[in-house]
Amino acid sequence: MSDNLNLSHPRVRLAHTPTPLEAMPNLSLALGGPRLFVKRDDCTGLATGGNKARQLEYYFGQASVSDADTILITGAVQSNFVRQAAAAARKCRMECHIQLEKRLSRSDATYLRSGNVLLNHLLGAEIHHFDKGHDESAADLNLDVLAESLRAKGRKPYVIHLGVDHTPWGGLGYVDAGRETATQVDAMGLTIDAVVLASGSGLTHAGFLTGWRAAGKASPIYGICVRRDANEQKRRIERRLAEIIALAGLSPSLAGPNDINVDDSWLGPGYGRLTQDIRNAIDITAQHEGLILDPVYTGKTMAGLICMVRNSVPANAKNILFLHTGGSVALFGYEELTMSEKGNSQPETNKVSSSI
Repeated sequence: MSDNLNLSHPRVRLAHTPTPLEAMPNLSLALGGPRLFVKRDDCTGLATGGNKARQLEYYFGQASVSDADTILITGAVQSNFVRQAAAAARKCRMECHIQLEKRLSRSDATYLRSGNVLLNHLLGAEIHHFDKGHDESAADLNLDVLAESLRAKGRKPYVIHLGVDHTPWGGLGYVDAGRETATQVDAMGLTIDAVVLASGSGLTHAGFLTGWRAAGKASPIYGICVRRDANEQKRRIERRLAEIIALAGLSPSLAGPNDINVDDSWLGPGYGRLTQDIRNAIDITAQHEGLILDPVYTGKTMAGLICMVRNSVPANAKNILFLHTGGSVALFGYEELTMSEKGNSQPETNKVSSSI
């Protein structure tokens, strides 16, 4: 482990860690490839779990030192991040204002009221709606407007921005996760040949890569794009990686552009949009391992992992690790997943077979 890692940043403990690292023997056998393992960050505990609990520990650390009494955050309608932020606010005796962005042209009640939205209401969050769901900067600016209105009322808000023009404190949570995972694989006597994870805002991807490299692990990290194409996402990860390395007090030479692998082959029509590959990956994982994935992040990521195994990427890999970032609550907003398509339609792509 690196002796130079800066762990002095304010932090509020929210996640149940270390999360388990488990084998997936049934899926490994079914795919006939390398041994597959899963890092269970769906088990972080906060409001049904998920990866954002790790990030929120550092955002709430910043909020605590600024004496904030209210949290503001933005995300998609079925965002796991905003749901966990609302829960964290309640644990910290704070109010929470959630901005839900319209990223999908959906008006069905299941998507708009169930899943994470239901839990947001249960947690007593104040909910705002924002129609420009594909404009990160505009969403962040609107959060700032909401924050100003709260200050005028005597509140002390802390804003968790989404865009790249703000300090990625949350990435430090995944520096911790990368190092934690390295400790676990060493204790198990494993050599991990590749890690596969979802690549969205970039903090999980860049943070895990930082922690993994800081722990002396050279194996590649593959990010499966969930919102942007590969070119745009790689630029984002490059920026976030440099920022997180600096926040962690590590050498800039720890990792760089050559360490960044992103693939948009399973992006499909875009963020939060289902494809038959995603459906198949969710079904396969549930039916072989009893492991529940979500349609936005982990379903896409597993579709990518399955295809990588079938195409022997990376070559000669013996052990591959899948990072389960949680998000299963969002399943309840996707009623169409209950509609079986077996025998009456063809998948949109041929990458992932529904029968393995």
